[in-house]
Amino acid sequence: MAGHVLTLNAGSSSLKFGLFELAEVPVAVATGMVERKDGIAAIELRSALGETLVAEALSSDAAHSQDGMYEAVLKALQTHYPERAVAAVGHRVVHGGLNHAAPVVITDEIKRDLEELIPFAPLHQPHNLAGIDAASKAFPGALQFACFDTAFHRNHPWVNDTFALPREYYDKGVRRYGFHGLSYEYIADRMEQIAPHLHAGRVVVAHLGNGASMCALLGGRSVGSTMGLSALDGLPMGTRCGQIDPGVLLYLMDQEGMDAREIAELLYRKSGLLGLSGMSSDMRTLQSAGTPEAEQALDYYVFRIRRELGALTAVLGGLDAVVFCGGIGENSAPIRLRVCEGLHWLGLEIDRMKNVDNATVISTDLSRVRVLVVPTNEELVIARAASGLLAA
Repeated sequence: MAGHVLTLNAGSSSLKFGLFELAEVPVAVATGMVERKDGIAAIELRSALGETLVAEALSSDAAHSQDGMYEAVLKALQTHYPERAVAAVGHRVVHGGLNHAAPVVITDEIKRDLEELIPFAPLHQPHNLAGIDAASKAFPGALQFACFDTAFHRNHPWVNDTFALPREYYDKGVRRYGFHGLSYEYIADRMEQIAPHLHAGRVVVAHLGNGASMCALLGGRSVGSTMGLSALDGLPMGTRCGQIDPGVLLYLMDQEGMDAREIAELLYRKSGLLGLSGMSSDMRTLQSAGTPEAEQALDYYVFRIRRELGALTAVLGGLDAVVFCGGIGENSAPIRLRVCEGLHWLGLEIDRMKNVDNATVISTDLSRVRVLVVPTNEELVIARAASGLLAA
């Protein structure tokens, strides 16, 4: 199988990308990220050997423009890998709705379907569609395909898939979809490789980043998620509120006179860690700030993770392992420690030294519940899908 696949993974505050050589098992050639932090954006490109090829700040225009971020990625790849022929471009698309539970080649009809889902994921879906437009122009002869964050959760039990609304709304698609599915798919596959006995059991995965959620895996399959119809529910995130009483929204409409657009702006872009701290959505900034507001934001963040861990343990009927992944989950030993401290009653005991060292297993030898740190790789999941689509 000749050629390469480019993967584009647009999140709420970052754009991850990868260049892979097409094969039965795709081989990474280069990976990178454009990341926004407190209004500033920077791009980094690394070779498969870990050599840093690009590490620079973007102009203010590019930093505030999704098109500018995509242009920076394509320029960096063209500069350092001009002879690598791109046969396919794979896009992470956050919401697939009812109709898309597997990777799909993007056609005009598919794109219209995805545009209709923007109201369900207004912070992500437009970025995903912008990536499709940018890649189509840059690689007009390449196969454009989408992989969906909702797909991994589509076989939830009905009770984990519905809201207690009149059934007509369920039939219209008002359901608990769950997100971060590409990350959870990778973790499930990775667990089968490194810990098959745990993979076969009851596992809670905490994908903690600027966007955050948790997933209950039973035998490697999703049976519960903290996210629902949109990417707002569950844990507090960088700028998103997480779980909220619907009565708050009625109050904002009736008493504050806010309309749907203003409420969406509040819940998606002004809440979460940013809203609670009053200073930043970035975990690194908050951990070093030392202000009472920053500490309270971290306290609430940890509290919600622990609360959802208990709820998902009940969904599973017990717990064999907890897995941390995502930018915060993989890199913040203090957050992992605060989440796990005092959970002896759950059979969980963390080894402080292993945790600081970012070991794969950070629980003690006597801990009944294993605690692992497993770096996720959504880009590899997307690249794997290319082989099947190109062969079809």
